[in-house]
Amino acid sequence: MLTLGVLASGSGSNFQAIIDGIDSGYLNARIAVLITDNPGAFALERAKDHNIEALVLRPRDFTDKDSYYSHIAGELKKRGVDLVVLAGFMRVVGKGLIDQFRDKIMNIHPALLPSFPGLHGQKQAADYGVKISGCTVHFVDEGMDTGPIIIQAAVPAYHDDTEDSLGARILKQEHRIYPYAIRLYSEGRLSINGRKVIIKGDREDSVIINPPVI
Repeated sequence: MLTLGVLASGSGSNFQAIIDGIDSGYLNARIAVLITDNPGAFALERAKDHNIEALVLRPRDFTDKDSYYSHIAGELKKRGVDLVVLAGFMRVVGKGLIDQFRDKIMNIHPALLPSFPGLHGQKQAADYGVKISGCTVHFVDEGMDTGPIIIQAAVPAYHDDTEDSLGARILKQEHRIYPYAIRLYSEGRLSINGRKVIIKGDREDSVIINPPVI
């Protein structure tokens, strides 16, 4: 069984999708801890509802970024975490965590990377006038949404889309492909070769137009 540690800053809807995947038996995993930098995050309520341990760790309570992320890494290691899952964690992860969980941190981004990295990917795409948008699950490295890409899901983008309307369409796919990416990891089907993530099995598994129903 895969042991997960989840980092979230807000509502935690992807956190909930992972919980649902575990509860349904789709994921052979358990969530050991939720860590948030925001004491007002609704993700804390989700953790409470499902009897998941939760920690509030704020950067301002630490001397610097390195000590903050080293502390987070220590808390995850104490709980035997195998894979760190960023579920709307609104900070660039620091070296203190990446070094201790190299190639064991996943993130989901609401755009088709490498296009529109950083904040408000949905707004960037809508403002740019793209015809196709979507979301990306990737491993985390030291850059801003630059790590090797695992899975992408595509959605149509329309001329009258707003950040909210496009974002709602993308979010539905996020909730489907994030648990799927975690499942692939738990099954040992992912390997990294330079910038490329190799998925053992069907070639179509890395591009999800109609993601599998969970």
